[in-house]
Amino acid sequence: MPLALYDAWSRTLRPFTPLQPDHVGMYCCGPTVYDHAHLGNLRTYVFEDVLRRALAANGYTVRHVVNITDVGHLVSDADEGEDKMEKGSRRTGESAWAIAERYTAAFQQDWRALNLLEPTVWCRATDHIAQQIDFIAELERNGYTYRTADGLYFDTGRQDDYGYLARLDVSGLQAGIRVAVGDKRRATDFALWKFSPPGSTRQMEWDSPWGVGFPGWHIECSAMSAQYLGPWFDIHCGGEDHIAVHHSNEIAQTQARHGTRLANFWLHGHFLMLDAGKMAKSGGDFVRLQTVIERGVDPLAYRYLCLSAHYRSSLRFNWDALHAAQAALTRLRSAYVKWPVGGEADAAALTRFNAEVDQDLNLPRALAVLWDVVRSDLPPAVRRATVDRFDAVLGLRLAHWREDAVTIPPSIALLAERRLAARVAKDWSEADRLRGQLNTAGWQVEDGAGGQVLRPLD
Repeated sequence: MPLALYDAWSRTLRPFTPLQPDHVGMYCCGPTVYDHAHLGNLRTYVFEDVLRRALAANGYTVRHVVNITDVGHLVSDADEGEDKMEKGSRRTGESAWAIAERYTAAFQQDWRALNLLEPTVWCRATDHIAQQIDFIAELERNGYTYRTADGLYFDTGRQDDYGYLARLDVSGLQAGIRVAVGDKRRATDFALWKFSPPGSTRQMEWDSPWGVGFPGWHIECSAMSAQYLGPWFDIHCGGEDHIAVHHSNEIAQTQARHGTRLANFWLHGHFLMLDAGKMAKSGGDFVRLQTVIERGVDPLAYRYLCLSAHYRSSLRFNWDALHAAQAALTRLRSAYVKWPVGGEADAAALTRFNAEVDQDLNLPRALAVLWDVVRSDLPPAVRRATVDRFDAVLGLRLAHWREDAVTIPPSIALLAERRLAARVAKDWSEADRLRGQLNTAGWQVEDGAGGQVLRPLD
């Protein structure tokens, strides 16, 4: 079966054919580096990494571009409030430039801990101010801009199909519902260039034909994607929260300058949910990957958790789910490491696995095929070779894992200590209950003359 992907523009599952034979251009909206990324942000990058791997598995060479937003993203998508970088500077006492460097490095550390393939291009907004100014100037020449007291704005009223990606009812939008209007002509208009506030000096500001200021958030992606992929490329990705504003505005700008909707396919990852709602920095209730690591959980267990749900469905996060993912990953590694090298992959299993991946990245069903192979009576060397092929897409680094590298998570060690205390107190029912908890978490406990020994379950 050919690769098929869900395109948010057409809202259909479409067979994928690249615009150029054997080559794919893919742009992924990167982080705004005013703070650490949280697990919800990282879920989107895991989905995009699997997409890139699936494209490679289908024989395509992928040019993968990821931006770093280090200026221009205001605290509200409505072009209100201060720049997030300036806000981060005020919060920490560091310069906006230092914050950008620190959080970019932290993000890229998370990226590598999750075994995400390095992009072909990392591009920073502040390194492409000239390209953004040129883009805005062309929009101005084409009659799509107007000036207000605080900036230069894009006139969405010039486009009858503005907001088609999100199926926005533009005529039904009332001032103050979606965004505050202020001096804008209509609620959907958005900033291309913001003027520095009178009487103050921003840390990040540039001269422009319209005055000293800084670019809006949306223009950077239109300008940089066109710079590295051209104004009409294969795939644009991001989170589902980008659809209504950021991606709709990217499309509007590119239509106004180049006459294209920028990308042939628009793909979006869905939210990671907490019990109280989606994980978001604005709510102050978010979990970092470093928190996962400090709790003794392998970051690739979080990757496994992400693979367990379809990218277009919400995934609920809690620590029990993450520990279950770690237990499953431990069982997989323990089985894999015992299989000898030198076999040939099983063709039937590969066909089944690829069919699931190629059906809009159906990773839950692809994982089911993997576990069928793990539990099968195929020769061990064949199982290893087959799972190696699967892992080229899954990205769990099975071939790099060594059993002697196993560490016992603190939460598991605590359960084991409580069980040992129960045995010393001859509270056999409590000891058995705690053994059951350890087993559920993927660990077996053995009692011997030397004391209690913990091992991952096979």
